[in-house]
Amino acid sequence: MSSLPMQVALMLGETIQKMLPVTLVLAAVFTVLEHFWACNPGAPWWRKREILTDICYWFFVPVFARTMRIGLLIVGAGVVFNIHDADELIAFYDNGHGPLAQLPLWAQAVLFLVLSDFMLYWLHRLFHDGGFWKYHAIHHSSEEIGWISAARFHPVNLVLGTIGVDVVLLMAGISPNVMIWLGPFTTFHSAFVHANLNWTFGPFRYLLATPVFHRWHHTSIEEGGNTNFAGTFPIWDVLFGTFRMPQGRLPQDYGKDEATMPKEFGGQLAFPFRR
Repeated sequence: MSSLPMQVALMLGETIQKMLPVTLVLAAVFTVLEHFWACNPGAPWWRKREILTDICYWFFVPVFARTMRIGLLIVGAGVVFNIHDADELIAFYDNGHGPLAQLPLWAQAVLFLVLSDFMLYWLHRLFHDGGFWKYHAIHHSSEEIGWISAARFHPVNLVLGTIGVDVVLLMAGISPNVMIWLGPFTTFHSAFVHANLNWTFGPFRYLLATPVFHRWHHTSIEEGGNTNFAGTFPIWDVLFGTFRMPQGRLPQDYGKDEATMPKEFGGQLAFPFRR
């Protein structure tokens, strides 16, 4: 086995090893929560019709994201900063660089979270328009939204979305160490907003995205599919006129705009290129 395939295999093994305990904890937590506070009636998440498809995404996405993030950071350092030596690359990115790296780590984490969410808000809106929708439609194809639906993203959507934003902010100088703080939060919160829960947080609904807030985004275009684009902070939707959480109503019927989408993992990856 050559060095590159070996490195990829090791990275795959490490990522899956880390994801397994996280997955078990999330599965246990949301099994209990969804039993008592379900937003929509139906079968539990492990009996979803497309559960195998979601499981494939759940383990594929972290491996793909980690590989692409490292690759793009290496390319970016070479093109923008003319750094090509492996040791220099490690030193350059290890603790960040420039003025942003001088901030306390907690301040860098807050800055990263706010800036990334603002950028992803606008990228999310872009993916709902024109030729980009065919990639983002995969995420909206599930008719049974649950916590494990959070990872259902096409690779092109990932590269132009979360991975690209991460690379831009890390190249701007923010330390990769912020991922130690933010990684667990983003993983849990992403699963949380997709969970089958009727939680709205009441008056705090404008501060942090909730399951009901995000589930409106997964309804049909007529119901709310072009609203609630924020991933973490609904204030962006409030400021830019895309907030929707009707009083006294819960979202229903998901994935109807993409009913012809292939149900299996491979078919969904190929879907945008056949369309």
